[in-house]
Amino acid sequence: MAKLEFDRSACQQRLSDGAARMGIALSELQQHQLLDYLALMTKWNKAYNLTAVRDPMEMVGRHILDSLVLLPYLKGNNCLDMGTGPGLPGIPLAIMRPDISFTLLDSNSKKVRFLRQVVLELGMNHCQPVHSRIEAYQPHYPFKVLTARALTSLPKLLDLSQALRSDESELLAMKGRVPDLEIEEIKPNYDCTVIPLQVAFTEGERCLLRIKRAVSEESL
Repeated sequence: MAKLEFDRSACQQRLSDGAARMGIALSELQQHQLLDYLALMTKWNKAYNLTAVRDPMEMVGRHILDSLVLLPYLKGNNCLDMGTGPGLPGIPLAIMRPDISFTLLDSNSKKVRFLRQVVLELGMNHCQPVHSRIEAYQPHYPFKVLTARALTSLPKLLDLSQALRSDESELLAMKGRVPDLEIEEIKPNYDCTVIPLQVAFTEGERCLLRIKRAVSEESL
């Protein structure tokens, strides 16, 4: 069980090495906050079952670096992380982009309670944890960017989030293998760009689907 304890020095080295492999520059503050978040997730996971991944060293690749791979694709000034769970990819992205307002949405009250503690302890005033189902959430404005990490099928995800998007919004959906059948189901209403992802210390296929509403010929 010793390997499941949080070794900050070892996790820091793995985070630094992984970020360097992926071309991600981490400031001292960002690295410190990411490790604080990892420590909190490890601590709360024992009682709250936040994630099936128990080893903090494994969490570095499968959770932290896997979230940070989205950094080049974040645009706009607000982002909704749907089904965020313990804050993935929302919290790592918010640590790197304090200029963007993040809403962290989940229907699990224990996970939202954890997120509120993370936001409080890390001083992340630009993050708002929200306890709600996606289809029941009623924000005051549509979001520029919406993220979802292995949440549900693309047709269902687009249907659930319809009221949360505008025609200019972009959905960033993280998947394992390319879901060709799901992509076919959302055409021709949506344009979908498939981007292969490489995440340090993480095996298996990973891809990002960038989805925007298709421009109709009538609007051209």
